[in-house]
Parts: sequence; C-alpha cells; structure tokens
Amino acid sequence: RVLQQRLAWRGIPVEVRRVNHGDAIDLSGVDLIMMGGSPDREQKLASADIVAMRDQLDAYVQDMGPLLAICGSYQMLGREWLVDGEKVPGLGLVGMTTGRPGTSGDRLVNNIALRSPLADEPVVGYENHAGRTYLDEGVEPFGIVVSNTGLGNNEETKQDGVRYKNVLGTYLHGPLLAKNPQIADWLLARALERNAKRTGQPLVELAPLDDAPEKAANAFMCDKLGAK
Repeated sequence: RVLQQRLAWRGIPVEVRRVNHGDAIDLSGVDLIMMGGSPDREQKLASADIVAMRDQLDAYVQDMGPLLAICGSYQMLGREWLVDGEKVPGLGLVGMTTGRPGTSGDRLVNNIALRSPLADEPVVGYENHAGRTYLDEGVEPFGIVVSNTGLGNNEETKQDGVRYKNVLGTYLHGPLLAKNPQIADWLLARALERNAKRTGQPLVELAPLDDAPEKAANAFMCDKLGAK
C-alpha cells in the first residue's frame, strides 16, 4: 500500500497483482515483487507455490528485478531455511542459510534500527523471528544494527538482512516502508528502471515528495532507540 501510494502521489500509474495460494503469474511482465512472512501453516502453503516458481524467480533476480522479502520469505531466499520448525532446501537465490537454536520460544523480538547504504538516516522497524540467518562470506547485509535493542540476523554479527543485485531481504516488519521513505523509493526507482527496459518506454523519474511526517516518525524512533 505504501509503494502504491507513493507512486499515486507522483501521478505514476501502477497495477498491483496479489498472488494467492494456487495462483500462477508470469514474472516477465512484473517490475517489483514483494514477499512477506506468515505463521508456519500459511508459510508452508506459500512455500510450495514459490518453490515451483524457483527458475522464474531466479531469472527475474538475475535480470536485476527488484524484490523485497521480509522475515519468512527472506529466509526462503537462501540454500536452507525453516518450514514449521524443520530445515528444508531453500530457493538458493542468495548465499545464506537459516537455522533455529533451541525452541520456537527463543525468538528475537524487539524494535530495531539499522545503518544501511540505501538510506541517509537509520532504517527503523520491528523484528520477530525464531530463525537465525547467516550470510556467506562476501554477501552484503541490508544494514548494521545501530539501536540499543534488536539483533537482526543473529546474535553474533549485528547485521540484518541481505542485499544482492536488486534483492532486499530483511527481518524488519511493521513500518519498514512507512517510516523509511528512502527504502520505499529505492525499490520504486529500481522498478521504474526495469519497466523502462522491459517496455522500451522512457524512464520515469521519481519526483521529490514532502516526507516530513515520515521523517518525524523515523526520528522519534531513532531517538527512542538511541540510533544515530
């Protein structure tokens, strides 16, 4: 909804295609993919559909298609991840693995802020996950944890998420796009670049918006979390 509204404010038309369990979609005509998380049962259902689209997703990613994956779908991008608490093969689109220490009660749950090269100010959000994700050597995280709460991928690295080509994976739920307009616009800019390449039409530039309310919300959370 945030991505759609930020385009509407600029007068840029957009079509949102919601893909439900059992649906099929041709990604060659898509300019931006967003994948979320869910409870284990729904995640299990969704994973079967997404695994069946693995080759199509890989082609999309290699062609620099922008993709935002949050929590469970972020875990799915790696070689190995968790379905209903059990390790299963992942999509293998990004060099990383996810496991789970202890029980499902050993969750990382808190407000969190990151310093990311994709934004001038800290990126704020909320994490709630039992899995622990480890990036391969040389794979770039979405950002470094700079808040006095939150851990991100795991307890050791003080990193959250992953950046690979135009893929952005993260454990940050909640207000990721609402309170971090630069992240939303980074995704939209990549989508417009893909659209221009795909259709042969001129590239549409993102006009500046008055993001004062969003920046105020971000600043409030940064102050609360001791993030600079």
